[in-house]
Amino acid sequence: MIESIRTEKNKKRLHAYFKSMKREEHERAGGVFMPPRTKRTLLKKGFSAVVRHTAIGLVFTLLLFQNVGAIPDKPPKTGARSVILYELNSDTVLCSENADEKLPVASITKIMTALIVLDNCGLEDEVEIKKEWTLIEGSSSNIKEGRRYTIRQLLYGLLLSSGNDAAYALACHTSGSVSEFAELMNEKAKEFGMLHSSFKNPHGLDERDHYSTAADMALLTAAAMKNKDFALIVSTKEAKIGGESFVNHNKMLWNYKDTVGVKTGYTSLAGRTLVTCANKGDMTLICVTLNDANDWNDHAGLYDWASANYRLECAVRAGETITQLNVISGMSESVCVCAAEDVTLLLENNDKLSVDIRLPRFVYAGVNKGSRVGSADVFVNGEKLTSVDLVFSDTVPVDTSIPLSFWEQIKRSIFPSSEFTHRLRQIIS
Repeated sequence: MIESIRTEKNKKRLHAYFKSMKREEHERAGGVFMPPRTKRTLLKKGFSAVVRHTAIGLVFTLLLFQNVGAIPDKPPKTGARSVILYELNSDTVLCSENADEKLPVASITKIMTALIVLDNCGLEDEVEIKKEWTLIEGSSSNIKEGRRYTIRQLLYGLLLSSGNDAAYALACHTSGSVSEFAELMNEKAKEFGMLHSSFKNPHGLDERDHYSTAADMALLTAAAMKNKDFALIVSTKEAKIGGESFVNHNKMLWNYKDTVGVKTGYTSLAGRTLVTCANKGDMTLICVTLNDANDWNDHAGLYDWASANYRLECAVRAGETITQLNVISGMSESVCVCAAEDVTLLLENNDKLSVDIRLPRFVYAGVNKGSRVGSADVFVNGEKLTSVDLVFSDTVPVDTSIPLSFWEQIKRSIFPSSEFTHRLRQIIS
């Protein structure tokens, strides 16, 4: 979808997929749910335009893509207790299994920890380490009692070395205590629409009522990867900052070339947990697996499947000139027209995408920048998925030195330019 996953409209979208699952669809997919195609998505592609004149307007049919391929295969089976594969730019779930099951999530909890810290602290702020922060069990970034570290250093220790000590230190520095920091985590979870998550600590060690789901972790990661500082850290294989060295535990960064993050996890109760993000062509894919002993291979297999069967396509782009219209009695002879918003679609390889653009043959001055003048209807395989307004890119005032006939003056006063749009549906065969 074109709206950000952070918006109110999208907060519950992932969860809606699972609530609408039908048993027969689930069984046909071999136990793995593949949702219906969502609407809207974008990318630059060449296109050809077919222009037809009508009595009162123009109809542009943009043939954006015709590529007939095989119907997508089923996604590969994984060893995960819970899994989701999600495309960020189009807000689309490609496949999932048990994605709303509440499970312990181990150190992928630290994705949330990092976001809370980035929201509340400066990267160069300094933290003096207390003894109790260094004594926590599990993975460590080897911070030393009494030493001062920057927030940046501690974040690298948190996200690369998966340091529980760094998590403890960051939480206490940010909020004063782990319990108060957990309150911030749960508030942020509600903000992101993570309806099935509860956080009790910043590190992910097993604790009662500390859990999440694959779907919720996909929502969280989608938000996290939009934070430039977070995305930079989790994409780093190795770093040396202020004399401290860090090596990323995420082996996908070495073993799968398209990987750009994000976080590993393990406890005896949670098993292996893994969140990764990969750029496949124009798609930004997020994969979450919980309790999966074969997670590296499963993530790579799902990414390969997605890139072999799906593509991201641009129908129209906001602000990009589509055409020009002649202007009658204006200070300029023509005016550019563009879409009011982006329309981006995640499509199967055999899908045919087309766009009908409906505009008047000309307009009368004055026209105002941003005012509606027509529409663009987006079709996939002949089915209309969405429509977007077309607007003027510029303002064109009336040139009072250019006389209009009596009838032209009546037309201009009675029929605003948007009323000339010809409401005709163009069928693409």
